Amino acid sequence: QVQLVESGGGLVQTGGSLSVSCAASGSIFRINAMGWYRQAPGKQRELVATITFLGRTNYADSVKGRFTISRDNAKNTVYLQMRSLKPEDTGVYYCSAGRISYSGSYSNDYWGQGTQVTVSS
Repeated sequence: QVQLVESGGGLVQTGGSLSVSCAASGSIFRINAMGWYRQAPGKQRELVATITFLGRTNYADSVKGRFTISRDNAKNTVYLQMRSLKPEDTGVYYCSAGRISYSGSYSNDYWGQGTQVTVSS
């Protein structure tokens, strides 16, 4: 099992910045990538960004150029820095741990508890 503990999030005005972090522990050998999903009220959970243990990143089109995912391998921690935030970025942000296949597709295996990000207009 892999345990994920998130921190950060909160309330910010449109155009502001916010960051969230996620520390992984346990059977890290089971995963080769981590990422963030988000879920807005009444909508499906969507993948926001992923990063492999080698540092390869991928972003949803809606956040490209505004969000940056990074990781500290020594701390097994992944970070999501969000800037130029918009009201449509509002939602519960979930840390994810899983695997990226040779084809580049990400599959989630473990979830964090979620942290709320609210962008006021």
